[in-house]
Amino acid sequence: MRASPVVMVGIAELRVATTGYRIRTTGLGSCIGLTLYDPVSFIGGMVHIMLPASDISRDETLNKAKYADTGIVELIHAMVKIGAKSQRMEAKMAGGAQMFELGKGSSERLRIGTRNIEECKNMLSKLSIGLKAEDTEGAYGRTIELDVATGRLFIKTVLHGTKVI
Repeated sequence: MRASPVVMVGIAELRVATTGYRIRTTGLGSCIGLTLYDPVSFIGGMVHIMLPASDISRDETLNKAKYADTGIVELIHAMVKIGAKSQRMEAKMAGGAQMFELGKGSSERLRIGTRNIEECKNMLSKLSIGLKAEDTEGAYGRTIELDVATGRLFIKTVLHGTKVI
């Protein structure tokens, strides 16, 4: 049996694919890897979110995939464009770790992982998309891979092994 081709998603990028492909991102620390999957059309997508809200952007051109509030919406649009239906989409996410220990009295703004998780959940709720599963928080990095044929999300870590959600 031949392995499915892999579509790579870089930091602050999003990609979509159809059955027969896998979508992977690496280096999730405080970032969130959020996947959407339409189990009827077998269309999946992934966005590698760095920050919670685009209103902090100082970039001349806004990279919508970089932020939870814009990246999730862009991912939905990209999937619908190739045949998915937003009302059938289900979400899974991983990441949102606190990679560095913060001292007492540290600003809440430094808890990027926690803020990313909260904003992703907030956006999914606003968009009426259910969060089917998550593997978030902790203090370790993750690599995730979505099997577009099944909707299963494989989460690989160095010290905590591999799990499937």
